[in-house]
Amino acid sequence: MGDSSDSVSIDDDVIPLGGKECLVETSKGSISVFVCGDQEKPALVTYPDVALNYMSCFQGLLFCPDASPLLLHNFCIYHIDAPGHELGAAAISSDAPLLCVDDLADQVAEVLDFFREPSWTEWLCNKVILNLLYFYGMCDMVKDSLLQRYFSKEVRSDLYGAESDIVQACRRLLDERQSSNVMHFLQAINERHDLTEDLKKLQCKSLIFVGESSPFYAEALHMSSKMDRRSSSLVEVQACGSLVTEEHPYAMLIPIEFFLMGFGYYRQPPPSSSRGSNPARPPSSHSCIAPELLSPENLGIKLKPIKTRVAIEV
Repeated sequence: MGDSSDSVSIDDDVIPLGGKECLVETSKGSISVFVCGDQEKPALVTYPDVALNYMSCFQGLLFCPDASPLLLHNFCIYHIDAPGHELGAAAISSDAPLLCVDDLADQVAEVLDFFREPSWTEWLCNKVILNLLYFYGMCDMVKDSLLQRYFSKEVRSDLYGAESDIVQACRRLLDERQSSNVMHFLQAINERHDLTEDLKKLQCKSLIFVGESSPFYAEALHMSSKMDRRSSSLVEVQACGSLVTEEHPYAMLIPIEFFLMGFGYYRQPPPSSSRGSNPARPPSSHSCIAPELLSPENLGIKLKPIKTRVAIEV
């Protein structure tokens, strides 16, 4: 992406088809984006051909009764129009610089950076929470922000808008927290430095769990890519926020067991039920997990193709 001295800003207007049209200011000028769907879902990006915009190029897709529900059920669609190609666009000024293909690609990258919630957005949100904690304590707005950080949208609100039991319990626990203590912890997090280079030197065995709906999903992928693959592994849990241990704890059991097996740790065999029976099998032949349970559908997880069983060099 090209260097940018300008901040990215956005104005949006709700329009038909269940989405909204946004005007994103980038370092190469403003660009129109039609956002359609739930922004917590994975992104599907379109870019129209010459002399077309998202409506003239993708209206068949938008109105198709079969394709549209399939796509919107799984993705948030970002229709990016080329400069001057949006609906009702005026002529581009002759004084405006002529953009090359690389500039157009930079615009797309900046748009994606905006909707992917980059780290500066986290910093700004934490600053807002810190100010709220300072002036109002653990108010409802702070609790709502933290719950959005912890849990997926499906758990925070059901079809009728009601919170699940686990979210209600967490909300009550937040009432018991001292505001000043939370402020200190959050301030320490907000002032952290880039750990990328340190991750390459990390020698301890690490198993990273991340929910696909977590606001830190991209950071988890980045961490995993920089760590030693011989002693680390990444597990992505579907339909889950950051608090995997509470939202989907059972999805963690099999990945943890297999991760530990890679380093020589095994589940304790059940005690013998009768005298004189054969002793428990050695760890090398121990198998307590049915193969059919390892499918993504049954686990509710996605295992990244990273080795967890490695030879330990002495």
